[in-house]
Amino acid sequence: MTLVYACIAPHGGEIIPELASKSMLPKFEITRAAMRVLAKRISETHAQTVVIASPHNLRLASRIAVVVSENSSGTLKGSSNRSVCLRARCDIDFGRILVGQAEKEGLPVVGANYGTAAGSSSDMQMDWGTLVPLWFVLKERKLKSKILIVTPSREIPLRTNFVFGRLLGRLMNKDRKRSFVFIASADQAHAHSRTGPYGFSAAASKYDDLVLNAIRDNDLKRILRFKPRFIEEAKPDSLWQMVILAGINEVVPLRSQLLSYQVPSYYGMACAGFEPN
Repeated sequence: MTLVYACIAPHGGEIIPELASKSMLPKFEITRAAMRVLAKRISETHAQTVVIASPHNLRLASRIAVVVSENSSGTLKGSSNRSVCLRARCDIDFGRILVGQAEKEGLPVVGANYGTAAGSSSDMQMDWGTLVPLWFVLKERKLKSKILIVTPSREIPLRTNFVFGRLLGRLMNKDRKRSFVFIASADQAHAHSRTGPYGFSAAASKYDDLVLNAIRDNDLKRILRFKPRFIEEAKPDSLWQMVILAGINEVVPLRSQLLSYQVPSYYGMACAGFEPN
């Protein structure tokens, strides 16, 4: 058992048809179609565990969070006041293995639970960075996998998130009980529009171009070279999750395929699949 598939998947709520207004629904169709391709490929693996790196779950200062609650559930409301709900069981056994090994290797990783120590009330809130990609996998494709949520840290060096990814790859590679899928939940630069909440920066399109070229060239590791000022100007929320994927790719060789890219509002969205060589 090992990693059987990985992907970069965006998490804008309008990708889910139930959450998009009539005017916004067609603007996200290219990404929505690509998400369904990713979800189909994931479902065909029948993986026991889907590990998802989200930028919007617990953001612990200078720490990488690994959710070890038994469950994760959440509700997301769209602009039309319609809402969607999702609940999943978490792979706490693998989560605890990951936390324990990370501690042994001196990585700044913390296991996080919420509610009770065990049982139905051990339930971490599912953020939109987790819920949106998993909606297509667990709800539309009805995959029964457990999940493991990890949240990278922006306060530690990019290289440390990369090393965490290498550890994750090693542990997935030697697990004899499970097959794994990894999802980097990632919207790209958020400074594409003057009317958006982050304003406009020419760095946004440059950042997205560099990411797309790294995917096309199957050389995701080179995003580690991005400078802090450039990152701040482009305002992505993708970099840290993709760096974890780059670390995994050092251990489990993968070949990349860019499925889609668009900028339907103020942020970029890319869908890419990574299959083992």
